[in-house]
Amino acid sequence: MTARSAQDDPHAGVAAAPGSLLLDDQLCFALYAASRAVTARYRPLLDELGLTYPQYLVMLVLWDRDGSTVSDLGKALQLESSTLSPLLKRLEAAGLLRRERRPDDERSVALYLTDAGAALRERAAAVPTSMGDAMGLTAEEDATAKRLLRLLTAHVAQDR
Repeated sequence: MTARSAQDDPHAGVAAAPGSLLLDDQLCFALYAASRAVTARYRPLLDELGLTYPQYLVMLVLWDRDGSTVSDLGKALQLESSTLSPLLKRLEAAGLLRRERRPDDERSVALYLTDAGAALRERAAAVPTSMGDAMGLTAEEDATAKRLLRLLTAHVAQDR
């Protein structure tokens, strides 16, 4: 499958007819295709780090907020604990993090980077730049895309 640029798309900038059932008119498909393409571009970069994409997201949070609880991590990543548990077990088995019950609340589990997990941050530092280059967006387009996707997420989540 080859990627088409906006210049190659005859429908770019044209509003879909209300109720259209054409695949190219569906925002859900555009989001799905973009997500698959972006995730596929991450794969070789993350393979070098020994991480999957979801594991990379966990590490991004912990590199920023070491000692986060599983609950806080779930909120940050918008994931249920049942989805997080296997991810965390694999990262722990890989020696990148450790889990500890919090002494002030035995029900709460805090996540701490190991030395290896903290050191991996240095190796991962080039990933955002590599991905930015691969996406080919200007800084303004990148900021606009993130803003619109966050807005969309907020609107859709509001109705749940």
